[in-house]
Amino acid sequence: MTTTGGTALDFTPAPGAAPFPRMVLAQAGAEVRAMLRNGEQLLLTLIIPVLLLVGFSLAPLIDIGAGRRVDFLVPGVLALAVMSTAFTGQAIATGFERRYGVLRRLGATPLSRAGLMLAKTAAVVAVEVIQAAVIVGVGLALGWRPHGSFLSAALLVVLGTAAFSGLGLLMAGTLRAEATLAAANLVYLVLLGAGGVVFPLSKYPAGAQPVLEALPISALTGGLRTVLAHGGAPPLGSLAVLAAWAVVTLALVSRTFRWE
Repeated sequence: MTTTGGTALDFTPAPGAAPFPRMVLAQAGAEVRAMLRNGEQLLLTLIIPVLLLVGFSLAPLIDIGAGRRVDFLVPGVLALAVMSTAFTGQAIATGFERRYGVLRRLGATPLSRAGLMLAKTAAVVAVEVIQAAVIVGVGLALGWRPHGSFLSAALLVVLGTAAFSGLGLLMAGTLRAEATLAAANLVYLVLLGAGGVVFPLSKYPAGAQPVLEALPISALTGGLRTVLAHGGAPPLGSLAVLAAWAVVTLALVSRTFRWE
């Protein structure tokens, strides 16, 4: 207690953690900055999807049948962007954070482990918003005109984010960091080629198509294409596939994720 000019001033400290929402937002901001400063991750999450969109839209490299290439490609590239951020980028980053003990230290802070996962989810969503704005802007510049509801597309993106996040965290929480790096990139390439992103699933053998349609990237790509290219409602099949992947993978994460 001190006085200044006859007025009592109380400098008694009031220790305590910041409010939970503020801690989550602060950590989410740190996660977003880390993503955007990482050149390799920025290449994966933003530059590659944009290059694929521009290259395959302008050059007649694929046969999509009737319709314009850009109308076919924009929904697929949006789905690819979601996968690159929610799955590949998150799996690799979380895997190395676990290896170096970052998760263990952050989980011991007042933020709590649940708050940390919530912050990571918020960071993924924030980066996806940036990706969507850039990809939609490039698509519009290339002549793309959406025909459906962005709210319906957002529903598919939310389910897709949950499905891919569950898959990425499942990988990061069970494998060594180096194995996660290799496996996440391999899965990314396989799903890019087999998920209907730039090549129609109808080009694959008939016997393989039901298997490919059960992949989360195929469900998200097909659902976004139905909504944005054809103006339809979100197909129930796509919603069911994404929801199933989200429920199963997140349930496994809750049981198997290792923080150390």
